[in-house]
Amino acid sequence: MSPAPPAPMLQPAGQSTRIAPLRLTRALVDRLPARVDEEGPVMGDPIPDSYYSEMTAKLLAEADPSGIWVFASGSLIWNPRMPVAERRHARVHGWHRSFCLGPSRRNRGSPSHPGRMMSMDRGGSCHGIVQRMTPGNEAADLEALLRLEPPSPPSWVRCKTPGGVVRAIAFTAHPSYWGYSPECGIDELADILASSVGTRGTMAEYLLNTCEHLAEAGIHDRHLWRLQAMVAERLEHLPERTDQDAAE
Repeated sequence: MSPAPPAPMLQPAGQSTRIAPLRLTRALVDRLPARVDEEGPVMGDPIPDSYYSEMTAKLLAEADPSGIWVFASGSLIWNPRMPVAERRHARVHGWHRSFCLGPSRRNRGSPSHPGRMMSMDRGGSCHGIVQRMTPGNEAADLEALLRLEPPSPPSWVRCKTPGGVVRAIAFTAHPSYWGYSPECGIDELADILASSVGTRGTMAEYLLNTCEHLAEAGIHDRHLWRLQAMVAERLEHLPERTDQDAAE
């Protein structure tokens, strides 16, 4: 799939909460290896190719006439992986950000240093960005997006935005999905995110990307801000990597 065109600019959210500077930095993330070659096996039952076309047809049939909206809570904010016509701040009730997928031994984790991936789990609320897919090729664009996300059936969520309420697809984690496990305690989670490295990078980088783009949009997530500070504290104890370390 070719990269999605840049999404329209989004104004920061108006809110009274002050967004504290991040303790986690690129320099600290760079103390970890950028990637490793070690990769675990693909877990779970094989997904039939028909799942993607059937799920696409189902979601299109359920969508509102206003178009296909997708709620972004993490990486979809900075990498929507679909053509985007419109972006709005949005709050969803009944779901929250959670590192509830794992242990992950591929991509940003490995058998030696497994990670945990972020999704949306039941309970609470989530402030993120809802994005309307550019009309004209929704079936192909939606199926391509589904193929890039974990094959846990998406949920329809009600997004409160400055322009009114919209229904959107959200990539959520359900207890019935084989990769689901409730988020662990924050100390253990910080240990995991500060050490996990895979073929596609580190979980520390993923966490930093998420926090930076939330801050850029004027969104403060207290749990993630506490977590990034704890990960930074752990990385501060690692030595800086040299050019020779990076080459090995």
